[in-house]
Amino acid sequence: MSKRTMWFRYLILLLPLFSAGSVTARPDDYVDLARGKALVIAGDCAACHTAAGGQPFAGGLALQTPFGAIMTPNITPDNTTGIGSWSAEDFALAMQQGRRPGGGHLYPAFPYPYYTKVERSDLDAMYQYLRALPPVENRVNRNTLPFPFNIRLLMKGWNALFFTPGSFTPDPARSAEFNRGAYLVEGLGHCGACHTPFNAFGASQNDKYLQGNQIDNWTAPNITNDERVGLGKWSVDDIVQYLRTGQNAFSLASGPMKDAIENSTSKMPVSDLKAIAVYLEERGAAGPPAATPLAASDPRMQAGEAIYVDTCAACHVRTGVGVAHLFPKLAGNVVTTQEDPASLIRIIIAGGRAAATDSFPTSPAMPSLGFRLTDQQVAAVVTYIRNSWGNAAAPVSEEAVAALRAKLTGAAPGD
Repeated sequence: MSKRTMWFRYLILLLPLFSAGSVTARPDDYVDLARGKALVIAGDCAACHTAAGGQPFAGGLALQTPFGAIMTPNITPDNTTGIGSWSAEDFALAMQQGRRPGGGHLYPAFPYPYYTKVERSDLDAMYQYLRALPPVENRVNRNTLPFPFNIRLLMKGWNALFFTPGSFTPDPARSAEFNRGAYLVEGLGHCGACHTPFNAFGASQNDKYLQGNQIDNWTAPNITNDERVGLGKWSVDDIVQYLRTGQNAFSLASGPMKDAIENSTSKMPVSDLKAIAVYLEERGAAGPPAATPLAASDPRMQAGEAIYVDTCAACHVRTGVGVAHLFPKLAGNVVTTQEDPASLIRIIIAGGRAAATDSFPTSPAMPSLGFRLTDQQVAAVVTYIRNSWGNAAAPVSEEAVAALRAKLTGAAPGD
């Protein structure tokens, strides 16, 4: 093969890097792009920046917040509707300080309070990968919040109160593996953005870090090492298996975690998943006081048991142990005993589907039962599940079910 032919083939291989808005190619661009892609996957960028039926990373997904819906932006390298005109400095400014080119403020629905800890070299690799994607023209309305929340200048005060910019600092007393896990969880993985409760201003309550939250009417459970409501009974291998496959002996992923596993953690290196698991295993927190299970003779338990035997036991088994890889166990499942029962209520009313990954491509589904169970019946069966087979949690009221059903259906409670 002549040198001329070799150089021609080399240039053909590099052509994707010269697409509109891409950065200048270098001999190590393939390495940088692969690293950037891995980091974008670890950050689960696709989950928020891809609308249902839309082009990857082209934005347009409505993020539901207590203040209204925020439409996610297009982050493909389109020059007019995406980030094609952004420099690496612009990208780093957005990620680490929550500022757009020109100085405008971003809302913390974009988790820059976590991304601020991501190293600049990692941000540059992510930027390079995103710039090498095919540009997609998709104009997104970025001003959907009602007054006064649509005044972005208010974020200046929010940042002063709740945002501390800064880099990740490894703990010298911990292992390199623990620090790698901390870097991923606290920074790029932004796990606390879902699993840490918010205050009235939409800021994470750092004194309750990773102790659970409600996201889009799902319970993002406690993921500290608390044995009763957290991951204290899970081993490192259990956590790795869950993040890699979407399931383990304790649970099957559904809701927003299903998306995170399918788009992100199932595609991450096992070494990174193990680092995350090691970090979470050492994240201690004092959970809520243990509840006293309701007595079997309680009328709510008796009503719930009858509904469970008639409606649920065929799949989840009379003793709540479920069927491996198909129907999650309810006995000892931390989702069942969270202070917030939103996930249990939601999945009974609206149904759901578990994660599908390369390891377990079957995606088991839970049918919607809201069409035939009243609010009182849903409350009874959820209360029964939360207080059977060794579980213990507060009973659920009919009013709580009605309120969540109204959010899911858009109807007023009682309609």
